[in-house]
Amino acid sequence: MQLAQATEAHISRYANVVEDLLWSTGPASYGYQLGSRDVMAALVVESWPVPGTLFGHDAATLALADGELVGIEIGFVNPGFVARVAALGQFIPTLVNSGEIDIADIEGILERSAQCAWLNPGIPSDAYYLHAIAVSPQHQGRGVGALLMHDALNRARTAGAAALHLDVLSDNPAVDFYRAFGLECVVESRAPIPFSGGVPIEYRMVMQLTESGSESTAHDGDRS
Repeated sequence: MQLAQATEAHISRYANVVEDLLWSTGPASYGYQLGSRDVMAALVVESWPVPGTLFGHDAATLALADGELVGIEIGFVNPGFVARVAALGQFIPTLVNSGEIDIADIEGILERSAQCAWLNPGIPSDAYYLHAIAVSPQHQGRGVGALLMHDALNRARTAGAAALHLDVLSDNPAVDFYRAFGLECVVESRAPIPFSGGVPIEYRMVMQLTESGSESTAHDGDRS
């Protein structure tokens, strides 16, 4: 098993596998916000090559087994999340031109994404934000996720982050995985409209990495 920072050499080879892994981290949330998995797939494939986007390869660590992508972690030291979300907007014209969404769909996507933004507290400016961690089903239970998590924590500490933050849907089995690493749930959020649409309560889980880490530091706005 090898961990590697994603580079341009990985872009075309792993784009579709990356989409599959990322979708698995929150199908209820992604499906609600974007309307369909097809839209999610298109956004990931379009944004994966582009640094500074929410699914950009520049923030990805890959777990490779004999050249096969079996796991991924996407994370970065804040600030950055809001800007990375906003950067997805550049791909909307491409999706419209390709027929994967139409103009009428865009309004719904924006409205539902704004509703879901209430699920996620702001991210402190001195935090490492773990946006996604996923392992392919056939490689789960082999320690791949633990390798990725240890690597994320090491990079967060090396970068001087005061804490590691992540958001996870409450029905995701990964909640227990994160607790085993010492993360604690500090916020439980339910947005009534998305909840009625099938989006579960979401947990903000946190691990303090330095004694000076504080939840009162400047925030990078709300997720969207």
